Amino acid sequence: MNKKLLAMLMIPLACSAQAQETKQLKEVIVSADWLGAPTPEAAKKHPGARSVVTSHELTETGARTVEDALRNVPGVRVLDESGTGILPNISVRGLNPLRSEQVLVLVDGMPISLAPYGQTGLSLFPLTINSVEAIDVARGGVAVHYGPNNVGGVINFISKRIPRKPAFTAKETLSIADNGRVLSDTYVRAGGFVNERLGLQAQANVIEGNAERDHSRTSVNNLMLDADWFVTDNADIKAGLQYYKTENDLPGALTPQSYEQDRDQSTRPFDRFDGDTLRGHVVYNQVFDNGAELSWANFGHRSNREFFFGNSANADVPSTFEMSAPRAFSVYGSEPRFTFNIDSGIKQKISVGARYMREEVDYLVNRRDVATNAFSVARDWRFENDAVAAYVSDTFSLLGDKLKVTPGVRYEQIDSYRRDNKNGLEGTNTTRDLLPGVDVGYQANDALFLFANFHKSLRPVQFTQVTYGGENLAAERAKNYEAGVRLSPTRNVDTALTAFRFDFDNKLEYVSAEGAFRNLGEARHQGIEAELGWRPARVRGLEFKAAYTYVDTEQLSGQFEGNELPLAPQHQVNLQTNYRTGSWNWNVTGLYQSSAFSDGANTVNENATGSVGKIPSYSVWNAQVTRDFSWSGTKMKAGLALNNLLDRDYYFRGVDFSQGRMPAPGRAALLTLQMDM
Repeated sequence: MNKKLLAMLMIPLACSAQAQETKQLKEVIVSADWLGAPTPEAAKKHPGARSVVTSHELTETGARTVEDALRNVPGVRVLDESGTGILPNISVRGLNPLRSEQVLVLVDGMPISLAPYGQTGLSLFPLTINSVEAIDVARGGVAVHYGPNNVGGVINFISKRIPRKPAFTAKETLSIADNGRVLSDTYVRAGGFVNERLGLQAQANVIEGNAERDHSRTSVNNLMLDADWFVTDNADIKAGLQYYKTENDLPGALTPQSYEQDRDQSTRPFDRFDGDTLRGHVVYNQVFDNGAELSWANFGHRSNREFFFGNSANADVPSTFEMSAPRAFSVYGSEPRFTFNIDSGIKQKISVGARYMREEVDYLVNRRDVATNAFSVARDWRFENDAVAAYVSDTFSLLGDKLKVTPGVRYEQIDSYRRDNKNGLEGTNTTRDLLPGVDVGYQANDALFLFANFHKSLRPVQFTQVTYGGENLAAERAKNYEAGVRLSPTRNVDTALTAFRFDFDNKLEYVSAEGAFRNLGEARHQGIEAELGWRPARVRGLEFKAAYTYVDTEQLSGQFEGNELPLAPQHQVNLQTNYRTGSWNWNVTGLYQSSAFSDGANTVNENATGSVGKIPSYSVWNAQVTRDFSWSGTKMKAGLALNNLLDRDYYFRGVDFSQGRMPAPGRAALLTLQMDM
């Protein structure tokens, strides 16, 4: 444990310990957020497919990375680019996972992406799972209340709340690969209420070490400070400040020949990644005496991230240049939201919200000649976005509150400015759209819930797409349809079945053979999700969960009309068994993923570099046992996990500059020890 870090985090705990016991104020709960509380109970009433990963599930499954945490969510898959979990690539229902570009990722309701309008791809992921209390995954139509870029729904990471009583947590996790390489994950947390109205909390996460592959040195420092001030009995202000810094070597993709020789090797010595961000937010919440609710969130960040890489696409051919792609981001956003009730014979809950966001990005690509050390600037762009959004929705409660219908509409306007600093050329572009939606939920009885929804979603043309010759590209738009049923025939059985469809009017894809983005035209995703949960009545503490997702994709126009979309496997199976007895917990999870094409041409035979070709199916199993115990009056928790239990070899295709077979992590043992005071 880092002694300096520990001493720093003990400060708020010491302050809390000195506070005298006073009456406890109830937390100001503002339900104006469309998703509401991030709990499994609330998810069952949501008029769409929704899953909540709880704190217990994160602990029981030994989740250390985003991939671990989301492994059992139906329709969601995560590809680990780094092998250490720092650059997850998230896909929902067959959407392209690379850089998580087509799903809206939030932390406590605020966007985590570096530029939520102009750079939706998560090329910096400033989050560590130890700081997460729960994960709320709403798949499908949520576009009226959350935008833009929500065709794949919303994944909202809920951070750990400030405890009422002074508390301290220390946790150490060691990930030990089969070849003996070790990655340490150190987490400490201290916080509590210093008096009846003010709560303070500090968290820190330090990750250091190496994954199983060569050239995988990793360093992450994540420091978070939170405050919660009850201004009155009905109003509070929540504030947070985060500093995240990471420096990493990236092992990169391999050619098929190199992969077969040794999948743990790295043939890309120039590949590495550095990033840092300073993020802050202030949220004012108030509940009025008449039941109306106000929430006003303000957030911003200053961030830098830089990839270093060689200029050779073939990893077995030495690069003649070292390239670097630094980006500097400055973003500010403000989002007020007001909700009120009307009861004039029909109960109505009306939500009105707005957003303003400013994005400023300096976008460079530099080049250094390996032989001569000569330096040059290959690209130098400046981007600025001013985005304004407004929405209104009205929830009608009918049939004794059993039927709820919520029509709504969102307006988005993005005014973009760009300048190529190398040649002085400038340009502007304005994207405007109305995004209608409607949600229907019907609680037929205690056991049966029916739902359906329709939403239209939007993703503006991205900064990267412009720099790759895409100034004439059109924004990506899609229509989302969803319908489903949840049935709990007994208190021990939960089932759900959901049908979904995305219709893209103007889908954007990167074509590696051309080195550019283009509009593929119309495209379709459709499929079903089936879920089953069973808790045998005769075996207390035992639970089984299973989910199956089927996705059918098709390009409906353009050169590859009739083909499947890239990186969209048709079949996914999620399995989980958990058994708790006394102080022991046993958990096994399994994932099956069917094969997928890596390009729009649906190339079957793999080329020499491994950049195209069919991606084989795979299955992977994880297992963990945890035990709660007490040591000298202190609560302790110990865990032993084996990830990729059977040491399966599997891979996906590379990301961005690193093309080829990207090996997935092999078998690793996780040793965890946690102390709570």
